[in-house]
Amino acid sequence: MTFSLLAKDSDSGALGGVAATGSLCVGGWVLRGRLGAGMSASQGAAPSTFWGEDVLDMMADGLDAGTAVTRVTGPDTGRDWRQLSALDTSGRASAFTGVSNTPLMHSRAFEGGVAAGNMLASMDVVEALADTYLAGQDGFARRLLSALRAAQMAGSDMRGLYSAALLILHPDQAPLTLRVDFHESDPIGALEALYERATTGEYGDWARQVPCRSDPMRVLDEAHQD
Repeated sequence: MTFSLLAKDSDSGALGGVAATGSLCVGGWVLRGRLGAGMSASQGAAPSTFWGEDVLDMMADGLDAGTAVTRVTGPDTGRDWRQLSALDTSGRASAFTGVSNTPLMHSRAFEGGVAAGNMLASMDVVEALADTYLAGQDGFARRLLSALRAAQMAGSDMRGLYSAALLILHPDQAPLTLRVDFHESDPIGALEALYERATTGEYGDWARQVPCRSDPMRVLDEAHQD
């Protein structure tokens, strides 16, 4: 019912994820992330938000993504209806897809990332996610957004799209969590527009001054205090 991409930016150390679906609220359901642990995408016919959090806990404790995914999915008797991707802080990635998810379903792990989807109109959707991200020359966020658009053009969710989301965690910046929970015609376009608004102008200036992992006591200058 969803396609998603998780990746680590080798230049900045940032972790990021994007997702889109033919249902509502994909960001709240699917994407999870934590500096010091990694990223996860829990999706499928009956997605478990527990999976997304549990796999982060295990990676925070030092397990690699593959081992963490196996330990999370193995004991769950409902695993056949779920799909899970995980990316650890070293850039190792893994994915599990339950056999009872609606076909077409596919996943692809690559160095520094993982793409996955189910209820796809084409197997090319996941390949387009990965290939477009890997070939991108823009900044990290724009590469993720471009990959999401390419996946839509390659077939998308077989039902079309209603929601899209972007999550980026950067050691030197505040978290960027953007969600378009419902859009009738172009949730990816709405997400791209929201990204522009959130990273430019007064709001962008303000967001660049609030506390972050590398500077948890950072404060605003007087010109940007709310």
